[in-house]
Amino acid sequence: MSEKIGVKMVDITEKPEVYREATARGFIRLRRETVRAIVEGRVPKGDVITVAKTAAILAVKRTWELIPLCHPIPITAVDVGIEVRDEGLEVVVTVKSSGKTGVEMEALTGASIALLTIWDMVKALEKDERGQYPTTAIEEIRVVEKLKRPEPEGRA
Repeated sequence: MSEKIGVKMVDITEKPEVYREATARGFIRLRRETVRAIVEGRVPKGDVITVAKTAAILAVKRTWELIPLCHPIPITAVDVGIEVRDEGLEVVVTVKSSGKTGVEMEALTGASIALLTIWDMVKALEKDERGQYPTTAIEEIRVVEKLKRPEPEGRA
C-alpha cells in the first residue's frame, strides 16, 4: 500500500543561491469616469496609484505567509508600475532575489493585491444603482517573464 503524499514544502536545502527575477501583470477594468477620477485625484479614499503600489510591495514581502507552501525568501527589489488606460489600469510587478527558489509567486501576489487594492479604493465609484459591479473586472493576471542566472547583469 502506497503512502498518500498529502502536503509538503519542496526541499531546497541543496539548491544553490542564484539571481532570480519574475514579472507579473494584471489588469482591472473600470468605468471611464472612475479612471478620470483616479487621474484627477478625486477618489474619496485617496491616491489610488500610490496606495496600490505600496500594497503590492507589502504583499510581495509577505507572500510566504499567504501561500502555504511558499518559502520565505530574501527579496532584494520590487518594482511596481501602474499604467492608466481609458478602460482601466494595468499593474506590472517585478520582483528580484538572490536565493534558492523563484519569485513568480511573489510577483503574482504583488500584482493581485495591487489590483484588489485598486478595486477597494474605487468600489464606491464603480457600483451601479443596485450596488453591483457590472463592468468592474480583474483580468489576465499572469507571469510575463521569469529569469534565473548566476549573477545579475553588470556584476562580476
